[in-house]
Amino acid sequence: MLVVDDSAVVRQVMTAILQRVGFSVAVASDPLIAMQKMAQSRPSVILLDLEMPRMDGLSFLRKIMTEDPIPVVVCSGLAGAGTQGALQAMEEGAVAVVAKPRLGIREFLQDSAVALEEALRGAAAARLRPRSHPAPSPGHRGHAAGFLPAFTGPRLRVTTDRVLAIGASTGGTEALRAILESLAPDCPGLVIVQHMPEVFTKAFADRLNQSCRIEVKEAAHGDRVTEGRALIAPGNRHTAVIRDGAHYAVQVTDGPLVSRHRPSVDVLFRSVAAAAGSNAVGVILTGMGADGAEGLLAMKRAGASTIAQDEASCVVFGMPREAIVRGAVDDVVPLPLIPASMLAKASSPGPGERRRDQGSCG
Repeated sequence: MLVVDDSAVVRQVMTAILQRVGFSVAVASDPLIAMQKMAQSRPSVILLDLEMPRMDGLSFLRKIMTEDPIPVVVCSGLAGAGTQGALQAMEEGAVAVVAKPRLGIREFLQDSAVALEEALRGAAAARLRPRSHPAPSPGHRGHAAGFLPAFTGPRLRVTTDRVLAIGASTGGTEALRAILESLAPDCPGLVIVQHMPEVFTKAFADRLNQSCRIEVKEAAHGDRVTEGRALIAPGNRHTAVIRDGAHYAVQVTDGPLVSRHRPSVDVLFRSVAAAAGSNAVGVILTGMGADGAEGLLAMKRAGASTIAQDEASCVVFGMPREAIVRGAVDDVVPLPLIPASMLAKASSPGPGERRRDQGSCG
């Protein structure tokens, strides 16, 4: 692990945390020193600050991604420019973002240390390719990443009665962008868990809302799950789907880590299994670990259709693999085909609708 940060205190604390969980750690106070150390010993993962002297973190990231891709986890402040810079870094090829410790840095332990370890282990398992083209600008509206056409299938007969639930971790931000930018405004409502720190999830949702034809927002307690809207679980809060009369809504709550995460994909998927049953589609995307595997199995047992991203298109195949191994997945699908696959499954009539159709014909 190579920690690149101009703060001596951050380097010291990160080294202590990472060595405690078994990482070998080197440090550098700026990218130029980092490059010298990388020439001597190539790191498995880089933990990168963005605001540094002599060369900024984004310029260093672009150089790495074009010349010799190494998984990069961005360590950024929670405010303003730090948040936007971290999101831009993920569009440029960083695989995850963690929040930089604030005041009380020496107490940056427990839940925060768990999240840091998960992000770095996920990054260590990432498979990267050199980037030869700039990332699309956040203001671009249209098909995602230049390769995902908008879904042009039949208009869905049932909308608010259907729920699309998606879980993702390492590498998931760009996978989600590819999926959401391809959706039309008549798509069923989506609820999404992406492992990401608090504050970053709102900035991520706002950024997607600018580039998508559907509404994308950070979920708030009581928000309705409606046609043409994607709700992204806020960082550090669990998000569940409940039945609200003839509609669905979300509950946003505190609570302990579940499957080592908060928000947890398992919490979301299990709630969707209970609230929506066969009226749901569950999708598990790239990510490290097993979060979501048991929840997706609960969805399948409740009659929902389930999809996993295939290994070739994943940055990290851990979460989809775990779901497949546990028998939770109906179909394994490449990322470019996931939007059409999940919408086709959502457009098929559920058991209740089939019974109504049969009754009207009798």
